[in-house]
Amino acid sequence: MTLAVLALGGVGSARAQTQYGVSAASLTQQGQDLVWDVRLNRSFSTGSLARNHESLCLLIEWPSGRLRTKVCVAPGRHHRPPPVVVVDHRAIAATITRPDRSSLQASFLPSAVGVGYTRWRWQAQLGPGVFPPRTPLLRLHGPQLVGCVPSGAPFVSSGPTTGRMIALTFDDGPWYDTPQFLDVLEREHVVATFFQIGEQIAQYGSVDRRILRDGDMIGDHTWNHTNVSGGGSFAAGEISQTASAIRGATGGFSPCLFRPPGGAVSPGLISEARSMGFTTIQWDVDPRDWSLPGKGAIYGNVIDHARAGAIVIQHDGGGNRSETLAALPQEINTLRREGYHFVTITQLLGYRLIYK
Repeated sequence: MTLAVLALGGVGSARAQTQYGVSAASLTQQGQDLVWDVRLNRSFSTGSLARNHESLCLLIEWPSGRLRTKVCVAPGRHHRPPPVVVVDHRAIAATITRPDRSSLQASFLPSAVGVGYTRWRWQAQLGPGVFPPRTPLLRLHGPQLVGCVPSGAPFVSSGPTTGRMIALTFDDGPWYDTPQFLDVLEREHVVATFFQIGEQIAQYGSVDRRILRDGDMIGDHTWNHTNVSGGGSFAAGEISQTASAIRGATGGFSPCLFRPPGGAVSPGLISEARSMGFTTIQWDVDPRDWSLPGKGAIYGNVIDHARAGAIVIQHDGGGNRSETLAALPQEINTLRREGYHFVTITQLLGYRLIYK
């Protein structure tokens, strides 16, 4: 089956009118995301394509034309589930919508499929056919994230239970081993949220640009991990000083997520943080990895308490985090096998991101 495509960024276009009913498709960059739109001239579902032994895929190729990776849309695992995006037989974090019965839109981070913001060629594939025969050259640009817009409740301890989303979060960095945590996340094509202590950014904050470039999120965890539950001007100073350090380390990103040390909150603190443009983020899965209970205990706690919409707290800084780092790959693999999609807190809550 032939699939028509539009070149990225609106450069060039192509349409196919074939017996297979493909009308058009487009691939564009919107902020950090790649957005793939497909339209057929008749109704379809990923289930019906699978029953016909056909798959709808995006082939991402090196500039030389050699295949880099294949990104496919597939049926979910449960009864009448939404479709999922699969790379190397693994579901990735993606948003899929069906504007109508003959079209589908999938958006995902380039890092989720193992590519960066650089030059790539691509082809759309449906069944045995590809289009166009000669692939256009994509020119992705590295978007600079400068902020996020909180909405909804000012205090959150978990996300929506619709879908199989789960958010991994890491506290008390940046730290000397934060790059090792990023190595694992990059290898597994997983995003996470890092809540940072301001006074450590001067020494270890060179990693912050990499965090944002990977599609991860950075949150505020006060200047020196002190109790700010009383709110007021003291809490405001701890939060604002850290936010300023994050802006400096990232080249301009202003966080909108705040996590109080030890989870100590009060109505006054929550109100103070929201007045400054922050949502206060708690958690509902805590393996107490800071107490060094062992790799197996950390892994078992996360898996046993995972659920749709969960926010998992672990630590990449503030002490010896080798057990957490050792448990992380196994956590990811098991949660993925159980059908979870990894998202940042801003993705979990549906916050708008601001780019320049």
